Amino acid sequence: MSDVKVVLNDEEQYSIWPVGRENPAGWHDAGFTGTKDECLAHIEQVWTDMRPKSLREAMEAEGVR
Repeated sequence: MSDVKVVLNDEEQYSIWPVGRENPAGWHDAGFTGTKDECLAHIEQVWTDMRPKSLREAMEAEGVR
């Protein structure tokens, strides 16, 4: 039974959220649902750079990786 889903914000940060509840403001479905453990494992696989998107982009613009 799917009880949570993976959500993503504009800064490309991930979280889990209960299925059937409205997403918090600024968050959208990332396309994965499952148990809490399955969703956390999925996030661990896909969220490889913990820096917010705006920080990554600013660092890349300055030539910093």
